[in-house]
Amino acid sequence: MDELNTSVYELLGGEAGLRSLVDRFYEIMRTSPETKDLRAMHAHNLKRSREKLFMFLSGWSGGPPLYAEKFGHPRLRQKHLPFSIGVKERDQWLWCMDKALDEGSFDPRVVEYLKARFSEVADFLRNRIEL
Repeated sequence: MDELNTSVYELLGGEAGLRSLVDRFYEIMRTSPETKDLRAMHAHNLKRSREKLFMFLSGWSGGPPLYAEKFGHPRLRQKHLPFSIGVKERDQWLWCMDKALDEGSFDPRVVEYLKARFSEVADFLRNRIEL
């Protein structure tokens, strides 16, 4: 986004806004029957996944590069290869993120922008051949 060179991170409300988005995402995933397949791919305790997504999105959205500082280059596709990700898993992830974005008090332009970018990334991470 180029709101006078304002980063998406800042437009989300910085650390607090991003943290609330990630927390809501995982709460939706944890409690929604619609995402049982996605939830099954995660550890019982979501604390580590929650923190890694927050750290990654911080740098990805123009904030502090927390993930890269701690773990190096994200290598998203490589890191997701151990998980069988198809259309169903992609769509469940996007459903959670779309709901979290819609429920937040974010600028609608940022929400629209992020939904488009997340859709691209989620599709890129699909690694299961489906006919």
